[in-house]
Amino acid sequence: MRVLQLGPYPPPHGGVQTNLAAIHAFLQKHGIPSMVINITHHRKAEENGVYYPRNALELLRLLLRLHYDIIHLHVGGMLSRRLLGLGLLCSSIPGTKSVLTFHSGGYPSTPEAKASGRNSLAGFVLRRQNCLIGVNPEIMDFFHRLDVPEERTRLVYPHAFQSEAELPGTLPEPLGTFCSAHRPVLITVGLLEPEYDLPLQIEFLGEMRQSFPSAGLVIIGSGSLEPALRRTIEAQPWKDHVLLCGDMPHAVTMLAIRRASAMLRTTHYDGDAVSVREALHLGTPVIATDNSMRPPGVHLIAKADRKGLLPAVEKVLRTPINLDRLGPAADESNLEAVLEIYEKLLDE
Repeated sequence: MRVLQLGPYPPPHGGVQTNLAAIHAFLQKHGIPSMVINITHHRKAEENGVYYPRNALELLRLLLRLHYDIIHLHVGGMLSRRLLGLGLLCSSIPGTKSVLTFHSGGYPSTPEAKASGRNSLAGFVLRRQNCLIGVNPEIMDFFHRLDVPEERTRLVYPHAFQSEAELPGTLPEPLGTFCSAHRPVLITVGLLEPEYDLPLQIEFLGEMRQSFPSAGLVIIGSGSLEPALRRTIEAQPWKDHVLLCGDMPHAVTMLAIRRASAMLRTTHYDGDAVSVREALHLGTPVIATDNSMRPPGVHLIAKADRKGLLPAVEKVLRTPINLDRLGPAADESNLEAVLEIYEKLLDE
């Protein structure tokens, strides 16, 4: 078996990127040849089987040159014609089986999704895939609305959990010093994009520090809003108590989440966020916007509800924490499920 994945490869470390990279590492750990083609504008040196084509022509050349049995496309956001065209291409390569994971948890509720039917371009392309993976029940329902046969769809949540032993012993600077100097520490992890409503969190910290004078906010991630967010932070009297870290290695991010007092996930638009499930596994309380698909245990607030955020945080901080928060073993069951899909397709 040889596997080729297409999608966004970290950095930045969003949910789709994290899932794709986790599958890549899992396959390599088990001696299965694995390659990745990054389809975003982010560029790094080609290494560890990860390729960075500069344009569509280079992408096509890689698809024709590389040897693989399974081609697995990861799609997030909207089902644009560009992505659907890529999905059509992946399903048309002779001698391969095509898998598509649709990560956009909020898409099924959009007008575009509700207007799509069996005869739509999305329906045509998705039915051509040998297997479709949905990351939550809403996406599975969307597949079935497009008349995709149920036997060619699988629900696989996109997270995989690390064990305590896999986390680093210390946080890098300046993150380590910042976390040591603040109590409580709130953390947010995600892309620095408009849908994550990060200005609300930055402004909220000032209000929170009236009740918790030593509170600090850590923001991990990168994106198009980074310059604007830095200006927003700099304009606040509490600017020294907000740390915008940029991208961090996944294991470091997990350690930072574990040591935080709570995670914030305030969003205008969101799906089944990987970071939310990772925080819950680590035992870190999560306060998130109610998008009708949060896992059990999340403390919910309304969208853009700055007034509701403080009582939610106060409630979380005053609830005793289970000190035995993390199980001793990693959980790779979702990665194993993806491998089972590959094996089944090659046996057909």
